[in-house]
Amino acid sequence: MSAVEYAVENEVAVLTVAYPPVNALSLAVRTGLAEGLARALADSGVKAVVVIGGGSTFIAGADISEFGTPNSAAEPRLQTLQAQFEASPKPIVAAIHGTALGGGLELALTAHARVAVASAKVGLPEVKLGLLPGAGGTIRLPRLTGVEVALEAVTTGRHLGAVEAERLGVIDAIVDDLRAGSVAYALKLATDGAPAPVRDRNDKVSGVDPKVFDDFRAKNRKKWRGQIAPARIVDVIEAATNRSFDEAKAYENQAFGELMASDQRKALIHYFFAEREARKIPDVPAEVKPLPVRKVVVIGSGLMGGGIAMSFANAGIAVKLLDVNAEALERGMAAVRKTYETSLSRGSISQAQMDERLGRIQPIGGYDDLGDVDMAIEAVFEDMALKQEIFALLDKATPPHAILGTNTSSLDIDQIASATSRPDKVIGAHFFSPANVMKLLEAVRGSQTSAETIATVMALGKQIGKAPVLAGNCDGFIGNRMLQYYTVNAEYMLERGATPEQIDRVAEAFGMAMGPLAMRDLAGMAQAVNVRAVRKKTLPVDERMPELVERMVEAGRIGQRSGSGFYRYEGRDRLPDPEAIAIITAEAQRQGIEQRTFTDEEILARLFHPLVNEGAKELEEGIAIRASDIDVAWVNGYGFPIHTGGPMFWGEQIGLDKVLETARVLGAENGQTRWGPSKLLERLVAEGKGWKDAPALIAQGL
Repeated sequence: MSAVEYAVENEVAVLTVAYPPVNALSLAVRTGLAEGLARALADSGVKAVVVIGGGSTFIAGADISEFGTPNSAAEPRLQTLQAQFEASPKPIVAAIHGTALGGGLELALTAHARVAVASAKVGLPEVKLGLLPGAGGTIRLPRLTGVEVALEAVTTGRHLGAVEAERLGVIDAIVDDLRAGSVAYALKLATDGAPAPVRDRNDKVSGVDPKVFDDFRAKNRKKWRGQIAPARIVDVIEAATNRSFDEAKAYENQAFGELMASDQRKALIHYFFAEREARKIPDVPAEVKPLPVRKVVVIGSGLMGGGIAMSFANAGIAVKLLDVNAEALERGMAAVRKTYETSLSRGSISQAQMDERLGRIQPIGGYDDLGDVDMAIEAVFEDMALKQEIFALLDKATPPHAILGTNTSSLDIDQIASATSRPDKVIGAHFFSPANVMKLLEAVRGSQTSAETIATVMALGKQIGKAPVLAGNCDGFIGNRMLQYYTVNAEYMLERGATPEQIDRVAEAFGMAMGPLAMRDLAGMAQAVNVRAVRKKTLPVDERMPELVERMVEAGRIGQRSGSGFYRYEGRDRLPDPEAIAIITAEAQRQGIEQRTFTDEEILARLFHPLVNEGAKELEEGIAIRASDIDVAWVNGYGFPIHTGGPMFWGEQIGLDKVLETARVLGAENGQTRWGPSKLLERLVAEGKGWKDAPALIAQGL
């Protein structure tokens, strides 16, 4: 059976792509389209052609599974097919529903017109895979939208809704009945005359001031730090304005080839599949179906609780926001409203959307009205006794089927579950702040959490637009357990002579949005002192926690809000501060530590190699299922640069032997119990293996 079905309606050949699940541009689809077009051109009774997707979508993009295989280069290639479309003497209309992404949109751009239903979305998301649109997207799109719109759309890879796409010139018409509407539109073109191919429309790319591109690069330089693809996209769109189409296309081909061969492309492809793999839980059978979640209650109306409530409301799920403190509840709802108003003022939501979302959030002051919820999420501060008290109340107030989630960032899930009569329904649901923005949802299984509960929360995470990752129950779970090695090691380096600005500069050049010491200052250090006081009691005897945070707080330097911490602040601008250096130096002398200089390379290794080593320990202990799950957690929860693929992928690429060497050095300096090498890491290096081999080695016993 052909991947493209052929039919004739009212003198219009309709080519229906039937290649589920997303009609990707496989060799079978490309061949079917070429054969269908040839058949239509040879039929004197056919006046025009419509290309439409079968099933739920148009053509969602390239077939990633063919990357690097002979099929990807086999004829007809996409660009061959595009040339056939553009040369067609009979008008071709792309009829779009679902999504037309990447190669799907690039093919549609070579049709004479594009018709869509209002719910359709189009976009060129290749930048998210470390690439640029390689089939003319960067030089055809600006011919329809102008360069400013194309620059933003292609460098972000965002999807455009059909209504916006029509306004911008990408879509020519929106219809209610896609098949009938596109056939009628194609017949009209056959009668009235089709417009010139997009490649020949030059009015929007002629006479563009080069300053447009310079300004766009300058505006986004910090955002793109460390990334290759966005800058190359700008280069190619600029070429579309000062070279002929064919010259610009040759330049696009060259740039695409460079990106295809880059390490960043490999890392981003890894990440693309890692996020999808994280949703698959080996010991949750496929026959275990997630429970429907129609209504949720969030306990605690602070910044985190409000953000979690918005996450559900934004996804169309009714949510009750519960706080027994009436004033706190009022403040919480006011903060939610203000957040929505800010989004409205920026144009990211409409007034109708704001009203709908606010309408889904019901503030309540007690536990009496929870008989209709399918899930509860507790989001109060980190106090075990308080959490157990709340879970005991939820156990009585919610229906027996309801899942009870806790937003704890580190506390024992089993201890929290012990306050209920349904430990199988208790699970960690760790959101990251601000919860309505951050993508990571760290689901944490307790010893009695059921497969159904896990399946429900993982599916729910996807439904509300998060990247869910399942973690085991331990102090800090996947992400926060690793984070302490990043932040504490920065303090060890300060004691030994590195400066805050050097450490943060190295971290930010690597791609972190903010270095560890600037992050400390932003978060504020007063609360950190209390957390560290508890942690010190559980440290192994061979480890000493640095006390620079304590010294800063004693000096009244609690971070950015106070105007000083590891830096001095003028507004939001951070400046090196000799007083901070003096405090650091005095503490080093008190501890008897001799200071020295560090190279940037050494700082980079000491900041990030310990993450990889601790990640290996999490794999050993079953806290993380896969190394790639750790990558998903750190990219989405902690801002680890996505173009590296995440800490575990990055560590393997630079060499696990180098990570092992750093672990041995830091174990000797900071204490072998926690800082020394993972047994798994030692075994992998000794046998020349990588993370894909870890499950077998762990099963054998390390």
